Amino acid sequence: MTTPTLHPAVPQLGRRSSAAKLKRRSAPYLFVLPFIVIFLAFSVYPLIFTARLSFTNWHGSGAAEWVGWGNYTYLLTSEAFWNSLANSAVLWLLILPIQIVLSVVVAVLLNSAKLRLRGLYRVAFIVPFVTPLVAVAQIWVVLFDQQYGAINAVLGTFGLPDIGWLTTSAWSKPTLALLFLWKTTGFIVIIVLSGLQSIDNSIYEAAEIDGASRLRQLWSITVPLLRRTIMFAVVLQTLAVFQMFAEPFVVTQGGPYNSTTTAGYYLYNHITRGDLGTGAANSFLLVILVLVLSLFFVRLLRAKD
Repeated sequence: MTTPTLHPAVPQLGRRSSAAKLKRRSAPYLFVLPFIVIFLAFSVYPLIFTARLSFTNWHGSGAAEWVGWGNYTYLLTSEAFWNSLANSAVLWLLILPIQIVLSVVVAVLLNSAKLRLRGLYRVAFIVPFVTPLVAVAQIWVVLFDQQYGAINAVLGTFGLPDIGWLTTSAWSKPTLALLFLWKTTGFIVIIVLSGLQSIDNSIYEAAEIDGASRLRQLWSITVPLLRRTIMFAVVLQTLAVFQMFAEPFVVTQGGPYNSTTTAGYYLYNHITRGDLGTGAANSFLLVILVLVLSLFFVRLLRAKD
């Protein structure tokens, strides 16, 4: 007898096998599909929209007028734009060197096995970072007020004159830099601390056998092995400083005499005036500037390697 009934089952089994294989292959893509949709909707589309907006003269309603490179030309020839970049650059110089050195020193102390209550100290250093910035900025306003602030009251007990911390161009940037340092140094300490804990203790043990002092170990072992961590922190804080907005907005409103109008605050001014095209062009110029700085630091790190 022949077995003709077996032949139709073979294609069916093949189709089922192909369907199961297709299902297995498509499953990972289905799982990541929500992320891709969200990424496209909230990252890629706004980026493309902003890029197109930067070439128009649009004020939030009506038809957008195409102006080509006009917004970029206006910004690159604007004294106020370059002044905002200069203010951010000065703040960067006031903040980064102090913050990196301070973070390394504090992280080394917190990493010491001889230190008691290490957990408590680590929490204490991270508290400013998780405190709402607006609340901290308001405290800064109260502390550094020229007439009623606590800082000038303390200086007055030593016979020193009142200082216009927030009302003079000479002191407004250092006061903002101090606020930024107090707010974010704990976060950088945590990053450096994680880098310290990845260093093998046997290296320090070998150095102690060779008679290296603690200071020599810090300079010759800790700092070189933390180079990548420190560079990561520098890039991270460079981004933060050039995007600084809430601090000048709450504390000084960009004054006095625009001395604390940072790049982020200058961008905000365009948005509040409804000049969205120029604001979009400004944001892209900032992105390019920060990208160039980041690539410079990465290249510097590779050169050191």
